[in-house]
Amino acid sequence: MARAARHSSLETRTARARLPVRRTPYFAKIAKGLRLGYYRGAVAGSWVASLYRGAKGYDTKAIGAADDTTDADGATVFDYWQAQVQARSWAEQQRLIAAGVVHTGPYKVADAVKDYLAEIAAEKKPAAVQGAKYVFDAWILPDLGSLEIDKLTTERLVRWRNRVATEPKRVRTKRIATEPATRETPDDDDARRARKATANRILTMLKAALNRAFFADRVSSDSAWRKVKPFKRVDEAVVRYLNVAEIRRLVSACPEDFRKLIEAALYTGCRYAELTRLKYEDYNDDSGTLSVRLSKGKNRHVVLTEEGKSAFRQWTQVLQSGERIFLRSDGRVWGTSHQQRPLDEASQRAAISPPVNFHILRHTHASYLAMAGVPMAVIARQLGHADTRMTEKHYAHLAPSYVAQTIRENFPVLELGSSRQAVPLHKRSA
Repeated sequence: MARAARHSSLETRTARARLPVRRTPYFAKIAKGLRLGYYRGAVAGSWVASLYRGAKGYDTKAIGAADDTTDADGATVFDYWQAQVQARSWAEQQRLIAAGVVHTGPYKVADAVKDYLAEIAAEKKPAAVQGAKYVFDAWILPDLGSLEIDKLTTERLVRWRNRVATEPKRVRTKRIATEPATRETPDDDDARRARKATANRILTMLKAALNRAFFADRVSSDSAWRKVKPFKRVDEAVVRYLNVAEIRRLVSACPEDFRKLIEAALYTGCRYAELTRLKYEDYNDDSGTLSVRLSKGKNRHVVLTEEGKSAFRQWTQVLQSGERIFLRSDGRVWGTSHQQRPLDEASQRAAISPPVNFHILRHTHASYLAMAGVPMAVIARQLGHADTRMTEKHYAHLAPSYVAQTIRENFPVLELGSSRQAVPLHKRSA
């Protein structure tokens, strides 16, 4: 796997915003003979790949929009690192074409998915690749896998997107299962919103695979899927968090080994996988922080309260370097998805319905910080968000509002009621 190339002027949207607008791209050399270009527009920019062909000069390929004003999705909007991956993929495909190693016969959706999974296997963790494969196998390939990409139509893809948005949530089953299992879900507004949000995420994955095929010149046009838009205003779910009474009931309902994980999640806002990887040396008692390693590719320091420090001091006092802080009662490591059944059982014992999932503990930590007036930038840093946009989306409505405070302080007391005499909203002139 080629090492990603750094470029201080192009890596971040903040750095790119300082570049003057111009008609020619700013280039970063990312490999021998291969450049990644950034067109700086008046409002937003776009990425382009440029491949040196010797006497023939340079071949260029448009990649897509830069994430200057919109979050990168890896399908139509790309950050600097995603654009590099697309540029390298296109350059490699050009090399294979020049060498005569090309796909024979019609190029179908299943072919694009196969090539896409092979590519991300070099970039992502095995669990992430397996998760992507599950989505393709469950939602995309059964309906679209046999279709030639060049014959796809926008209408066909819209029908598929709409059908995905109406199907009940699936649950994973044993490999011997012949039919997909589904979970009964309510048919209320929030359930419909959630299904549409799921359809949007699946659509993004399909577009990522098809865009890779387009960038690699396997298909002639991206028009069919470029015109398929995601459902609007469906990602704004109400953030659920636990009140103090629910927190205490939930913690009391957990067995001792699992209780430590629950308490740690509430003290830190860390993800389940981040907590289960923590080792003795990741806790610093002097600074009262945790070093969370490999959190989506980045390390961060999570600050603990005095109560949190006391808990981690107790949990680590008998440990040695290299030992995990959290283990199951039988000494085994907490594995993927080992947390949900104990959470379901504890939720039932604690009379919390619907059952809690681990991410709600993260929401609870962040929600109480927001309600206490902690700045969004501080909460974003604590949670490991790249910037404040995701933090503001989920928690800004919980923060003390200057507008609300001003209105409440200045609006007159009306004293309305059958036994009260109303007072005028404005002073009468003398």
